[in-house]
Amino acid sequence: MKMTNHWNRFIYRLWAPIYDATVGHFFLPGRRRAIETLRLQPGERVLLVGVGTGADLPLLPQGVQAVGVDLSADMLSKANQKLPLPNRNVILIQGDAQQLLVQESAFDVVIFNLILSVIPDGIACLRENLRALKPDGSAIVFDKFLPDGDRLTLARRLLNLGSTLFGTDITRRFGDLVSGANIRVIHNEPSLLHGTYRVILISKMPGELS
Repeated sequence: MKMTNHWNRFIYRLWAPIYDATVGHFFLPGRRRAIETLRLQPGERVLLVGVGTGADLPLLPQGVQAVGVDLSADMLSKANQKLPLPNRNVILIQGDAQQLLVQESAFDVVIFNLILSVIPDGIACLRENLRALKPDGSAIVFDKFLPDGDRLTLARRLLNLGSTLFGTDITRRFGDLVSGANIRVIHNEPSLLHGTYRVILISKMPGELS
């Protein structure tokens, strides 16, 4: 099944009431590790792409300014229930993260936690939101990927038909998403499910993204 915004709005309307109490707990260690890796400082501006129910928001250190973007009004409603947070200025925006929804080069940090495998066009999502990042700014990715050197098997393709019904693609490679992008991988470590999920720190290089 090909993922679309229309389908994602539907499936995440179903996920919204139960996400935090179910899979949200499973992903929490990966989210926490991703944000720890950034070493955020007071005063930094942070863009959270696919903020969902706002599971990352309480993990942000005090003193940061954050903007969270998500397609699903139902997920954003859950995120809004986590606000306000002490000494954190948080704004939530509904919109398509495959398009730039904020000012270019306005953020010190971009967080891509569990979004690049669920959005219809992961390449567009990554590159559009890296445009919001200052040159030499940092971005973190916590997500699941098919290892770059692994062949996409028929069995995995068939499993992906089912996984996309639940709003996630299990066939994407991180190397394909960043191919040609003007970024540098700073750190790449295994996370959940024996490294199926990764925590990847990247830096935006000076100049235009290709």
